[in-house]
Amino acid sequence: MSEPASISLGIAARYASALFELAKDDGVLQALEADTAALTETLAASSDLRAVIASPVVSREDQAKAIAAIAARLGLNPLTANTLALMADKRRLFVLPQFAAQLADLIAAEKGEVTAEVTAAQALSAAQSKKLAETLKARVGKTVKLKTTVDESLIGGLVVKLGSTMIDTSVKAKLAALQNAMKEVG
Repeated sequence: MSEPASISLGIAARYASALFELAKDDGVLQALEADTAALTETLAASSDLRAVIASPVVSREDQAKAIAAIAARLGLNPLTANTLALMADKRRLFVLPQFAAQLADLIAAEKGEVTAEVTAAQALSAAQSKKLAETLKARVGKTVKLKTTVDESLIGGLVVKLGSTMIDTSVKAKLAALQNAMKEVG
């Protein structure tokens, strides 16, 4: 990992763990989970917001106003809104994506959940997603949330990443393995 990325991750982790502990003490973890989801969704949807938090040209006051407006519009819990205001005051909003990811990880760990990143050749039906989640739950012993994406280049099958484990049942991987085996023969 590059040095700036690890520094950003460290900053994000400190703010996330502090907010998580405060929310846990106050008994507002459900609200924090909703806030985290709303913040992640807003960051993904708004390129303007990403530009404002990342730009060193935007003043501290303008960043604070923008994040306060977003917090009000999303109806964030006061604890979350105050943390974001503190981050704006300290010029730390550039770590917001990592901050939201860290919070989601902390909340999932508290609930005994793990997230599996699933890449499929085509969109999974609700029944397929449910069956996959149940199968993975039986394997790891925890509730599994699926984060699915579609990659048509896989031709068929799935690639599942669960923690440090990767299960690749895609046709693309099988064809690559067959190609390598044929190279060894000839």
